[in-house]
Amino acid sequence: MTSTSPADADPMPSGSASAPLNVAMVGHAFMGAAHSQAWRTAGRFFDLPLHPVMRVLGGRDAARVRAAADRLGWESTETDWRRLVERDDVDLVDICTPGDSHAEIAIAALAAGKHVLCEKPLANSVAEAEEMTRAAEAAAARGVRAMVGFTYRRVPAVALARQLVAEGRLGDIRHVRAQYLQDWIADPEAPMSWRLDRDKAGSGALGDIGAHIIDLTQHITGDTIAEVSGQLETFVKERPQADRHAGLSGSASEGAERVRVTVDDAAMFLARFRGGAAGVFEATRFATGRKNAIRIEVNGSKGSLCFDFEDMNVLQFFDAAEPEETAGFRRILVTEPSHPYVGAWWPPGHGLGYEHAFTHQVVDLVGALARGAQPTPTFADGLCVQRVLSAVETSSDTRTWQSITA
Repeated sequence: MTSTSPADADPMPSGSASAPLNVAMVGHAFMGAAHSQAWRTAGRFFDLPLHPVMRVLGGRDAARVRAAADRLGWESTETDWRRLVERDDVDLVDICTPGDSHAEIAIAALAAGKHVLCEKPLANSVAEAEEMTRAAEAAAARGVRAMVGFTYRRVPAVALARQLVAEGRLGDIRHVRAQYLQDWIADPEAPMSWRLDRDKAGSGALGDIGAHIIDLTQHITGDTIAEVSGQLETFVKERPQADRHAGLSGSASEGAERVRVTVDDAAMFLARFRGGAAGVFEATRFATGRKNAIRIEVNGSKGSLCFDFEDMNVLQFFDAAEPEETAGFRRILVTEPSHPYVGAWWPPGHGLGYEHAFTHQVVDLVGALARGAQPTPTFADGLCVQRVLSAVETSSDTRTWQSITA
């Protein structure tokens, strides 16, 4: 389980020297920039037991990767990830590529004795995720660790939500509601992206953003999904071929060739958790006006909580034991030094942002490596999510409930 208030990462550096952790990263687009910021920043606000060194950045185009390395703060570059993995001056490989390359890079890095941080979803299929998990378990026996990057776990309000559930403040969990709502491809003329290509992405909204709310609900409740009934929809079947990409956006020339979208635009499913809770999930990139709304609500026998990432420094909490005259949802501003991770940052009321969760991910990962402990979420956790994704797809195809292997 992830520490919600990392004991091994004290706020503010003490100035004491620590051994280097030489990091290599493959991929330098949206996620690469977010991960780079975290590797640059973590040791400046937390007293880390190992000192991250941004040793090498990998990308296919020599000029682009060199420009990215200069911009993001990496010492050197490689245009072949295999050479990057083989380098003697690399201790950890951070994988920020599309899902079709996760398995090959991660397995090779673990075999070479490198720790691995791999972006989510873990793989493009259950078979790949199973192979990666076996490789991670074999590497762990040699002291080599692997972790999957479900970064939203490290948002302080989410960590507090998990803490409240673990303390029994909600009692028996009965309902879980989860949505991940975006609108970046709601325009039918928005250009094609690798995220809309099944060969590269594995799935669409289901895997790209649905994976997050699957992991978050399982993480917060401490329970796992046992069965699902799902429906997938693709609203726009063809899009213009892009001539430029920047983050999630891009552009296409007038009259550009139209290419087929091969993934879902939206995913909806019902779920039953092993502990008996009922769940309702929705992930879409067509929710006009919603930019990055991750909404989680959990109802229990003693209370409820709810969270929305578009107001990410706030957790709403209801205590059913309070007198009905004054009972109601309490707005908790999660910026106090006693809240998870927050003591390393700013005075109360000075909110954190998207990038801070990536920094907290580095803090937890480095702390676990220094202790010789297994960082979480593990590849086995990523496999668990992958099995849910696969079951939702099968359910949508067959219109049947699907059970999920524990």
